[in-house]
Amino acid sequence: MFANFFGKKKNETVQDVTNWIPELGGTVTYRTTFPAREAAYGEFGAIDARLIDALKQRGIERPYTHQSKAASLALAGRDLVVVTPTASGKTLCYNIPVIETILQEPTSRALYLFPTKALAQDQLTELSELSEAMGGLFKAFTYDGDTQQKSKGPARDHGNIIISNPDMLSTGILPHHARWAPFFKNLKYIVVDELHSYRGIFGSHLANLFFRLLRVCAFHGSRPVFICCSATIANPREHAEALTGRPVELISENGAPSPEKEFLIYNPPVVDKRTGMRRSSLFESARITAEILAAGISTIIFTRSRINVELLLKYVRKELKNRNLDPEMVTGYRAGYLPKERRAIEADLRSGELRGVVSTNALELGIDIGSLDFAVLHGYPGSIASMWQQVGRAGRRSGSSAAVLIASALTLDQFFVAKPEWLLGASPELARIDPRNPYIRVGHVRCSAFELPFIEGETFGGEDISEILNYLAKHDVLHMSNDFGDVVYHWQENSYPAASLSLRSATNDTYAITDITNPDRPKVIGSMDRRSAPTQIYPGAIYFHGGESFIVQELDTEKLVCSVKQIAADYYTESESTGRINVTEEFERRGLFGWGEVLLSTTPSVYRKIKLSTHENLGLGEIKLPEEQMETTACWIEIPEELSGSAETATALGGLSNLLRNIAPLFLMCDRNDIQVHARLRDPYLKMPALYVVDNIPGGVGLAEGVFELKTKLLTACLDALRTCKCQNGCPACVGAMPEEGFNLKGAVQYLLTGLLSEPAANQ
Repeated sequence: MFANFFGKKKNETVQDVTNWIPELGGTVTYRTTFPAREAAYGEFGAIDARLIDALKQRGIERPYTHQSKAASLALAGRDLVVVTPTASGKTLCYNIPVIETILQEPTSRALYLFPTKALAQDQLTELSELSEAMGGLFKAFTYDGDTQQKSKGPARDHGNIIISNPDMLSTGILPHHARWAPFFKNLKYIVVDELHSYRGIFGSHLANLFFRLLRVCAFHGSRPVFICCSATIANPREHAEALTGRPVELISENGAPSPEKEFLIYNPPVVDKRTGMRRSSLFESARITAEILAAGISTIIFTRSRINVELLLKYVRKELKNRNLDPEMVTGYRAGYLPKERRAIEADLRSGELRGVVSTNALELGIDIGSLDFAVLHGYPGSIASMWQQVGRAGRRSGSSAAVLIASALTLDQFFVAKPEWLLGASPELARIDPRNPYIRVGHVRCSAFELPFIEGETFGGEDISEILNYLAKHDVLHMSNDFGDVVYHWQENSYPAASLSLRSATNDTYAITDITNPDRPKVIGSMDRRSAPTQIYPGAIYFHGGESFIVQELDTEKLVCSVKQIAADYYTESESTGRINVTEEFERRGLFGWGEVLLSTTPSVYRKIKLSTHENLGLGEIKLPEEQMETTACWIEIPEELSGSAETATALGGLSNLLRNIAPLFLMCDRNDIQVHARLRDPYLKMPALYVVDNIPGGVGLAEGVFELKTKLLTACLDALRTCKCQNGCPACVGAMPEEGFNLKGAVQYLLTGLLSEPAANQ
């Protein structure tokens, strides 16, 4: 297919590929070329000539405007957040003020925090090269789980810049702050990169972690400046302030140049006109990726789930092998791979040994994986901010590049196909966190009490925590004493609380996935949080890793071990579960809409075996696992009698549930799996039919409240998606199923939505 591409310049080859995609039989519903942009420069200002010379040696003659402004504000002691696109040089926004301060005050210290170890290694390389160019005038060290014991002391005692991650700060630095006394005493800057990634559970943890950090800094007599950097989100200043507890300055004008980039939205062709079923977006993505790789173009393909990574990898390698090409030129990358495995993949991508990678959003962040020319997005990634991050992974260091979004059959994808202006013209989403989540807050108060005693009346993140302190004292976790007239809460347990606190989940339970194919040599090949386990790694489930398939033998819910065996499976599995919702506290109600605290009880029931090649259902299996309970928050919508009098109400509610589950992430900046939507034909609490949108995270992280606040926009978008779908009576792309013959499910759901939007409270 691409034989005539070889020998051409890269820009010409990329252009030929984008011209070829429409020939696949589907529809390119949107195509645009983002023109190249010229740079806008600022000035270095009165910074040290040694730093300016070192930067000029690296080809940086002048800073971009956003870099210049960030350095100026930081050096003036102002907390700030920089929001500019991918590959706009945000690193210099913090490196310039940090190094300048060290040059003027050699005892100065800075703490760099990145969400992943891979990003930390990238930054260490950058700083080491800069330090070498300046004659070693400052020292930078990584301090994380990969740091050898012999290197920890020198890093702690002599590092001007410590590069770490939130997990190590929580478990390895703050609990031992006495050993770090000189570091904290001289700490001038806290750098927080990839700020947009700290949302939901992780962001709620990070805010509490910063409250702990600032308590320790105050104890040692320092007040460091926060320098935050983020991809584009709707509320960068508010998000940074929620995380740090301080007012921040916003820098959002980008001065960096950008190369020309072509962007397409491609919808696979319809293969069944009666049902509206389209060619599998997974197969189409694999086919397109294989062709691009075969043309010699380095490529990254993003997909939304772990299982899709493994399926796409399997299909792409098969296509390459059919062309007598090396299938090992492409690999997978996702959470669950062991750290050593991921580092090797990153190095092979940088060196060019690997030409392609299939990834979840794990490679969405600014990890240096070399120069890639093409980005393939298998489906809408879940947020507008995430989409632009993924598109930006191609063409970071080179000339023209391209990206294609291949729409899946999901409602939101088909909505964007019909109305791309919602995707391309909409503001990015709000990043939501809830630092007051009780499951998260109590864990950090315990850790903070271990680090420093609390005095009665002392706040934590500006909040009164007397109730938490007294609760912990009552249960003998803290010891309450009278010290010189002050009531003081001291840590008194023998345990080390930070060691058992996971920043990636509201609770700390994680399953170790263990390969027992060779029973004499079992080995851990991955991990999964307890919340996801019952619906993904139940006995009989197929688990994919590294392109290989395994069958789950046992899920030990007490020891948190999942035992798997390798198997040559030609199918994958999907589970179904039943749920009960009990409202325990109502926070607010407006007309038919309300939100509050709920107890969600979930029981996995059955799973389907689905053939890889055809997606046909091969049969059902029973899941025998105990019920799981979770306290969280939910938004509910009452369905009044005048909208629910028909016999088809249950079916209509199911169709609206599907729409809500698919459209809500557009507004909430979350994954589809972060919420659950339940239709109740007669809800015991509301005494009428109702829909519940449940925050699928223990304690909730603001998603239910977000649905309540955005109810009008959300229901309007659902109605818009329904109207733009080309089916007549309903289909999997809008209401989630084919209606029974003679029943207009689409019309029934539209009737419900129109009625709900006429409710006065929907417009408040």
